[in-house]
Amino acid sequence: MKLILLNKSASIFLTCVYVFLAVLFFSANLEAQTSGKLSGRVLDNEGNPLVGANVLIEGTTLGAATDFEGYYVIINVRAGTYKVRIGYLGYKSQVSENVRISSDKTTSLDATLSPEVIEGEEVVIVAQKPLVEFNQTSTVSSINKEEIKNLPVQSLNDIVNLQAGVVDGHFRGGRIGEVQYQLDGVTVNNPFTNEPIQEVDRSIIEEVQVISGTFDAKYGQAMSGVVNTVLKSGGDKFSFSAESYLGDYFTTDTERYPNNDSYNPTSIQYYQLSLSGPTGLPQTTFLASGLKFYNEGYFFGERRFVPTDSSDFENGIFIPTGDNELVPMSTSDEWSGQFKLSNSTISSMQFNYQLTYNESERKYYNHGFRLNPDGIPENYSTSLSHGLAITHTLAPELFYQLNVRQNYFDYESFKYEDLMDPHYLEAGEPKSDANYEDGAIVQGVDLGRYKQNTNSLITKAEVVWQFDRINFLESGIEFQYSDIEFGPPGFFVSTTENGVQILKPVYEFPNMPGLQSYYPKQFAAYLQDRIELADIVIRAGVRFEYYDPDAQIPSDLRNPANSIEGSPQSELVDTEIKTVLAPRLGINFPMSASSSVYFSYGHFYQMPALGLLYGNADYSILSDLAANSISYGIMGNPDLKPEFTVQYEFGFKQAISNILGLQLSFFYKDINDLLGTEVIETYNSAEYWRFTNVDFGSVYGFTVSLFQQNYGNISSSLNYTLQFAEGNSSDPRETTNRAASGQDPRPKYVPFNWDQRHTLNLTGVYSIPDDFSISAILKFGSGQPYTPVIGTGFGADQDPNSGRKESYFLIDLRGEKYFNLDIVNLSVFLRVFNLLNEHFVNGFVFSDTGSPDYALYPETVRAQLYDPSRFFEPRRIEFGISLRSL
Repeated sequence: MKLILLNKSASIFLTCVYVFLAVLFFSANLEAQTSGKLSGRVLDNEGNPLVGANVLIEGTTLGAATDFEGYYVIINVRAGTYKVRIGYLGYKSQVSENVRISSDKTTSLDATLSPEVIEGEEVVIVAQKPLVEFNQTSTVSSINKEEIKNLPVQSLNDIVNLQAGVVDGHFRGGRIGEVQYQLDGVTVNNPFTNEPIQEVDRSIIEEVQVISGTFDAKYGQAMSGVVNTVLKSGGDKFSFSAESYLGDYFTTDTERYPNNDSYNPTSIQYYQLSLSGPTGLPQTTFLASGLKFYNEGYFFGERRFVPTDSSDFENGIFIPTGDNELVPMSTSDEWSGQFKLSNSTISSMQFNYQLTYNESERKYYNHGFRLNPDGIPENYSTSLSHGLAITHTLAPELFYQLNVRQNYFDYESFKYEDLMDPHYLEAGEPKSDANYEDGAIVQGVDLGRYKQNTNSLITKAEVVWQFDRINFLESGIEFQYSDIEFGPPGFFVSTTENGVQILKPVYEFPNMPGLQSYYPKQFAAYLQDRIELADIVIRAGVRFEYYDPDAQIPSDLRNPANSIEGSPQSELVDTEIKTVLAPRLGINFPMSASSSVYFSYGHFYQMPALGLLYGNADYSILSDLAANSISYGIMGNPDLKPEFTVQYEFGFKQAISNILGLQLSFFYKDINDLLGTEVIETYNSAEYWRFTNVDFGSVYGFTVSLFQQNYGNISSSLNYTLQFAEGNSSDPRETTNRAASGQDPRPKYVPFNWDQRHTLNLTGVYSIPDDFSISAILKFGSGQPYTPVIGTGFGADQDPNSGRKESYFLIDLRGEKYFNLDIVNLSVFLRVFNLLNEHFVNGFVFSDTGSPDYALYPETVRAQLYDPSRFFEPRRIEFGISLRSL
């Protein structure tokens, strides 16, 4: 089934209406695939099992009775914090508060009940999060909303980058785009880029689960890790929250950061409001949240020129007509929202409709336009993820889930929306003079235009069965159909009319494809068993993946356009369907009551970003290809195979004391079939490059993490990562680029660009409940590789990535003061990011010095020496207010 987007706004609106009506029709509530399990044993004070003891999770309909050995299991518990009541006739009830259930984890809660002396007597216990998760077989971090709210973090990326093994979005040395991002258990990755379509703010997060090691068979289309974000839901009590903050960048280092030595608190603005509670309909709750964010950025240009200025370049006469005002050149203006509707009137069935939406308008700094800032393009993006999920409980130990979701993403970049806008031709193409202001552009606009649209329909079904007390079985299938469109929505070509060279706007031009569309399909099925035998945990599973690129390629790559006379004929043939089988295994074995060792192994496959398959994949443009002819760039390859990684992990967990836990993990990744390039020689001795699965690499290292629970109102965590990430290329295009620049293109085993040898993250929180809290994040990195140069000319480059950039040290702070106003909880807070104003964090360096600040031959790189975008963002100071209902 092909989804055709006739009108973007109308399509989104109508789809939302249809799904919303479906929710009302079914009249129910959904638990998304974000649940965990509660289990334990109930004994009397002499150690005998209590048979038939009642275990109830208050505020829900979930509960269980103990078996003949006193054991109980409750499955399908949505991630969150609960109160659990355990009772038995004639015994004191035990009420455990603050019991945290995490997604895809088993929370253990045992109870020892004493005989009741006074009727109704109960014991209240405040549960604490386990120091170490002994039922996990790999490195998994779960960060809940209570932990997030005290830290100086704002976005999901801030949270993820604090986890062991993660460096700037790279999980354990993998390339960007190797991580599966999910919202409530369903992917939100754009298959065109393999990156998430949604930007998630902390205000809507219930819990974040980050898997940086091996992962279960239920997760696919990822080689390095999984990030599953559980979003907040409405409750039976009406509540609201609101937050607003203002801020700006501030530094006295005006040499590196021009025009940032004054503080304007309106430069950064954030406004957020959430409402939740009952709707007035039977057993129906809702949650609605929205936010507005604006950031002026810290890059500025001077409007000395305007795009329509006209200068006499031949005689070096420049005629600026601008107003010389400072203009922000890296702005971000965003709107986003979340909506959930839930109802539970049908016994044993739950339904939920959920929508998340994001819309943004951004400018990206271009140093060349610093004197003509109105010439840079605008970048617009719209993302929508919404759908309906159904959970049907067939028995206390058996349920299934159905999920249907639409992921929609639209990105456009242009200066003027209409290709025929006369302003394009009035301004013309960008022009500059190397002898004026180091080549700054003094007239014209950026003529680039680009559009990328992905409209995906995802259906997912899962069956979960607690077969017996030991075996927890999960199986599922998933299908994804995508309508992908990309390319320039019109462009400009230079032509000659009446002897005069002019720019001409066109939608089509020979050998220059415009918008293109493809319709790939993906299918997956998995079977997973979690065996919990006493304290021994085994997670075993297998995943089947199917991918159909639904495209065509030449049958003979040596005659790609079927245009070489006398050579074998070549015709377009369908691409092959790709299938893989991926086994996964993890084992956790207890060493004592407070320690365990674990081992995990798995095969992980992922299709490369589809933009690299389909981009420049029209081989007909090679019809005039001949020896020593012009280059047509790297040709796309819709027939690429999945990239493949084998991961191994071995670790040790230890509860050192009742407040301190330790986890040590050793890992190794063998990476094959990475995307790279190859050269194809045609029958007429011409050559062209195309993408193929030829690159390779490996990563090994270890992580160590310490967790300190609240003691004396102080809690903290520390993680350290040592890793060695190496391979033959950091970028799929690297081999081609080296050949084009006259360097040796043959594979060499060298450090990846992101191979940061040492990474350390430290968080600390000092909190007096209902009074104040102070928190800090300290981050250290030892610096990533670069390729040094000695001298100039041919052969000046040293071995690739044989040099190391400077290390960095960052400190972020947050302080908050709480006030109880009887009708509402109010707090005021202050945040400072990059307190020490660290100016360099793995950014650009000059290859002849390894420094971002100076070069050996400054006269050849003057424009770069004055480009502030090579530095890390300066100190940012924000202050705000937060309101929450009691």
